[in-house]
Amino acid sequence: MSVDTKTDWEAVIGMEVHVQLATRSKMFCGCSTDYLGQPPNTHTCPVCLGLPGSLPVINRRAVELLLTSAMALNCEVQEFTKFDRKNYFYPDLPKGYQVSQYDLPMSRHGWIEVGGKRVRITRVHLEEDTGKLVHAGDALQSAETSFVDLNRSGTPLMEIVSEPDLRSATEARDFAVELRALLRTIGASEADMEKGHLRAEANVSIRPHGSDELGVKTELKNINSFRALQRAVDFELRRQAEVLESGGKVVQETRGWSEPEQRTFSQRTKEFAQDYRYFPEPDLPPLSFERAHLDALAKELPELPAARRARLVARHGLSAYDAALLTAEAELATLFEQVVGHGAEAKPAANWIIGEILPAYSGSLPAAGGFAALVKGIAAGTFNREQGRTILGRLLDGAGFEEASAGLSQLSDQGELAAIVDRVLVENPKIVADYRANPSAIGPLVGLVMKASGGTANPGLARELLKDRLDR
Repeated sequence: MSVDTKTDWEAVIGMEVHVQLATRSKMFCGCSTDYLGQPPNTHTCPVCLGLPGSLPVINRRAVELLLTSAMALNCEVQEFTKFDRKNYFYPDLPKGYQVSQYDLPMSRHGWIEVGGKRVRITRVHLEEDTGKLVHAGDALQSAETSFVDLNRSGTPLMEIVSEPDLRSATEARDFAVELRALLRTIGASEADMEKGHLRAEANVSIRPHGSDELGVKTELKNINSFRALQRAVDFELRRQAEVLESGGKVVQETRGWSEPEQRTFSQRTKEFAQDYRYFPEPDLPPLSFERAHLDALAKELPELPAARRARLVARHGLSAYDAALLTAEAELATLFEQVVGHGAEAKPAANWIIGEILPAYSGSLPAAGGFAALVKGIAAGTFNREQGRTILGRLLDGAGFEEASAGLSQLSDQGELAAIVDRVLVENPKIVADYRANPSAIGPLVGLVMKASGGTANPGLARELLKDRLDR
């Protein structure tokens, strides 16, 4: 552990990740899963409301997406599987039980590589989601008021459970990031944490370094970003170390994460499997899978992120870091390869995608041919970086390259640019004096030349001309 404690503790972390599958309808009924932003309790029916006499029907597409995900995670698909009732009472669970899988999940014994380390996957199984509690408080309602929205109830949910193979908060975050990239690549889920499509819960414990025994674990919930996941696990590791070193005992419990306070807090004592009184779901038949059907699903798997990263490094000479950023979104990696296919150099193309498109990526991409022309134009000195950003913005709005670049070109004529440089030096004697006192402070002068040229100057040539005159 990278924390200041008296004992050399080792972190032991396992992950439980719930993933909303990309189906049009719910797990056991025909209600639409397109409920985000819709009025509460408008995407419901007798089945997902748990009304007496209603009977569920298995969503075939949800089963196929789970099987595809399990194969991508190197899992063994089970020959025989069934659904079970997980019994517990909570206001967002109108039936009083959740249809899940217990002793015969659809797949077991897989693995995923995270940062060069193989993390074992215990199981991948299918279940239905619960509803959502909305805690309200305004001028008309007390802060204790809560409402139940069952639009989400019955949505297909895949649970991925790992072995406790992770040893740091950073590894926990990287596991979730790698899993998200894989699921998006194969089309199993949008895997958007902010929308609740991917909910990563960490089981955290510590033990003295060198020990083989597992410590008492806590399960962390209420985490809606990769950064929050890392911070929550890091905080919990430090908290457990402080509890043990002060003579206390860690309690097995569920703890939430408070983003405003940057700390975990106790929610409830953690249940054990026997507390749920699992038994086979009597209204759903068990399932078995034909080998030919599984083989057909396996053939449909695309190139997975790990393989694509390795290929981008080997074929295009990218760094492992750049390849990882590109493959975090499959569409960006595809754009990169298309742009290179149009003749742009690999490194500049990757830099522009990573630096200008990735930070604000929301699904909109420029046409590959126009973007390749932009990258080549910048490399040739036809456009400077600011002009490139303007052109890219127009490309993202749907303009063709000729239209997007109209009226834009970089001023690289040495004589014309030299005249602008001379004028800037005459008009700004104080900034010139600052440069002579500190030769590294040339940036303000370059900025003034760019401004004087209306943003068209070649910044590299402007810098050269400035230094030539100032260093005489």
